[in-house]
Amino acid sequence: MRVVLQKVKQASVSINGKVHGKIGQGFVLLVGVQDSDGQEEIDYLAHKIHKLRVFEDDNDKLNLDIDTVGGSILSISQFTLYADTRKGNRPSFTGAGEPSHANQIYEQFNDKLRDAGLDVQTGVFGADMLVDIQNDGPVTILFDTENK
Repeated sequence: MRVVLQKVKQASVSINGKVHGKIGQGFVLLVGVQDSDGQEEIDYLAHKIHKLRVFEDDNDKLNLDIDTVGGSILSISQFTLYADTRKGNRPSFTGAGEPSHANQIYEQFNDKLRDAGLDVQTGVFGADMLVDIQNDGPVTILFDTENK
């Protein structure tokens, strides 16, 4: 699994001109899944993201986690994180998970974050979405379970 995490002041996702998910302070997660991903990857990423200390404390140090600041998550499925651009100018997405498996893993990942007590808003798997992000910092972190 690959997740691009962006710390945000606020974010929303719209589908067909209607807001589908909206958060204030927290994380936007762009989530990519491959066919080999399963519970181990879900557990690893959910724990890392839940405990990640990238919010400022009283001394302006990145020292607080999302729970401490009462933040939320906007999770967006993003198969293009598995783009292969080594050949030519048109990316190949054959490394991305088969859609039914990827959707199942994506939903289980979101549920795991919810089970940890986090407010998780989502887009719609496979939909054409407009994501509006007010990046804070900016803080952007890439997680890849192949490099844990």
